[in-house]
Amino acid sequence: MITGKTKLIAHLGHPTESFRAPMIFNPYFEKHGIDAVVVPMGCTSDAYPDFLKLLFRLSNILGALVTMPHKVTTVGLLDEVGTTAQVAGSCNAVRRDPDGRLVGDMFDGEGFVRGALRKGQSLAGAKALVVGSGGVGSAIAASLARAEVAELAVYDSHGPMMEGLAERLRRHYPGLAVSTGSKDPAGFDMVVNATPLGMNEGDPLPVEVERIDPSAFVGEVVMKQEITPFLAAARARGCAFQVGTDMLFEQIPAYLEFFGLRSATPDELRAVAKIAY
Repeated sequence: MITGKTKLIAHLGHPTESFRAPMIFNPYFEKHGIDAVVVPMGCTSDAYPDFLKLLFRLSNILGALVTMPHKVTTVGLLDEVGTTAQVAGSCNAVRRDPDGRLVGDMFDGEGFVRGALRKGQSLAGAKALVVGSGGVGSAIAASLARAEVAELAVYDSHGPMMEGLAERLRRHYPGLAVSTGSKDPAGFDMVVNATPLGMNEGDPLPVEVERIDPSAFVGEVVMKQEITPFLAAARARGCAFQVGTDMLFEQIPAYLEFFGLRSATPDELRAVAKIAY
C-alpha cells in the first residue's frame, strides 16, 4: 500500500520494460514493513538533466537508482561523487543529504566484489583481468581496486575507453599495477567477462578459456541465462565462478545501506524476488 508517508525511490532509465530492481526491492519492502517503493520512471536523455534536479525537489523522494542511458551523465549533475563512481566514470545511485546536496556513487562493482568475497575469494593482493571497459566493466575494475587487488589488467576493443579507465585507476590508486591491451587470461587469479558477449546465440567467448588457470575465479555479468557459454567452459575447466545475477543481488544491500534503509542478505532478497529467467 502506497500512502502519503511512503518514500519514493525512482528507477531512472529508458526504456523501462526490462527493469528488474522493482521486482526485488518492493517485495522486500513489503515483507519487512518498510514504507518505501521503487518506481520505474522512463526519462529520455534530452530531458534527464532537468528532470533529475526537479525529482529531488520532491519532499518524499528518498533517492534514485540510475541505469542506461544516464549513468555517465549523472556524474556531472551531482554535488558529490564517490571515488568508485569517479573511477568508473558513471553513477547508479543518488541520494539527497540533509543539507540538500545530491550525492552519488556506483554499486555495480561493489555487488561483484561482495559476491566474490562471500564465495571465499581473497582479493587483496590478487591479479585480476577485466575484459570490457564500458559501464559495468569500469565499475567492477573500480571496486576491485578499492578491494586492494595488486594487479589489474583491463581490456576493451575500443582503445580510448580502455585507456581512459586505466588512467583513472592510476590517478586514484597510484600503488596499483595497471596494464592494458591484452585479454590473455593466463596467470590471473580472477577473470571477468564484462562485455555483452553471451547475450546472443553464437557469440564468441570473451577470452581463450583454455588459457585460464583452473584455480582462477571467473566472473560473468551477462544475465540472459544463469550458466552462459563462458561460464560453462570455465566450469568444465574446474574454475570457481560467479553468475551474472549474483552481482545484482549482492549490490542491493549496498544500495539499502546508501539510502539508510534496513539492509538484507542476498538470500533474503532471492527468497522474495519476483524475477525469473
